[in-house]
Amino acid sequence: MSDNPPSPAATSTAPARDARAIAIWLLICCAMLFAMVVIGGITRLTHSGLSIVEWQPLIGALPPLSDAAWQETFAKYQLTPEFKLRNFDMQLAEFKGIFWWEYFHRLLGRLIGVVFLLPYLYFLLRGKVRGTLAWKLAGIFVLGALQGGMGWYMVQSGLVDEPRVSHLRLTAHLGLAFLIFAAQLWVAFDLLGPRPAASPRAPARFARLVALLVFIMTLSGGLVAGLHAGLAYNTFPLMHGYFIPPDFLVLEPWHANFLGNPATVQFNHRLLAWALMLLIPVLWWKTLRANVSASARVAAHLLLAALTVQVVLGIATLLLFVPVALGAAHQGGALLVFSAALLLAHKLS
Repeated sequence: MSDNPPSPAATSTAPARDARAIAIWLLICCAMLFAMVVIGGITRLTHSGLSIVEWQPLIGALPPLSDAAWQETFAKYQLTPEFKLRNFDMQLAEFKGIFWWEYFHRLLGRLIGVVFLLPYLYFLLRGKVRGTLAWKLAGIFVLGALQGGMGWYMVQSGLVDEPRVSHLRLTAHLGLAFLIFAAQLWVAFDLLGPRPAASPRAPARFARLVALLVFIMTLSGGLVAGLHAGLAYNTFPLMHGYFIPPDFLVLEPWHANFLGNPATVQFNHRLLAWALMLLIPVLWWKTLRANVSASARVAAHLLLAALTVQVVLGIATLLLFVPVALGAAHQGGALLVFSAALLLAHKLS
């Protein structure tokens, strides 16, 4: 072994190399979480989410491996409100079809936890993450653990009386997934390199506002999904000839409509879409006019493109009565718009 100390060049490049490795790891976790969101959408649209009636974080990693095990799992499902009230004529072969979507959804959640925790412990023990960064990553892991609990809390709501999960818990589950994704992505952006000095004309606050609005739009989409509000008014741009549907405020008290009335929830989702269709082109124009970096300009183009694709997906999903493929693509598209909004906000900060 040589006693010569490392060269100054090698020493100076090590932190940057470590930061890049950590950022790549976080981006891989983001990609896995994106797949999780899409599969979660498919699970919801195929009514598969209530097929597994137990939460077994370790034992549940293995699916039924014998005919007897399948019969036992199916028997547990037959005790649920969904089977008794909706799927009472379902056979074992059909049950397997919905089981596998929920199983893969849970399995991917477990895998994401492992892919996050093990490298984090490695980086931590090797001294590659310290101080604020270590605490940020620990906080993300805690959010991930809470997300697992939130998922089961959501499923439980559909195993008692009604053959569907609480739309409020579903929205919380989706929103928490987006928050975890945002935290990982933002830390990765920070690690990939210093941000250039922002121009005084750069619309940084505007970009953060748009990112927040995209997140709120996602929450409204969760309410639409949970209430099956996408099946209420399947015309565009008007809602069966109305700008504001006649049953907009039929629930009492009036404020209950904004969380529990499918017509109101769909109207609000449309209104947020119109707002983004106005604000994002304005943000794009302001960004291009400002003296910003080339990467910020690229981010602005990506955000405008992602919004365009998402609007087309949303309209098609609505007009075609929410087919599974389009519904899942629309849910994934929301995460792409959110990613582009975060990227632009980061570049302009």
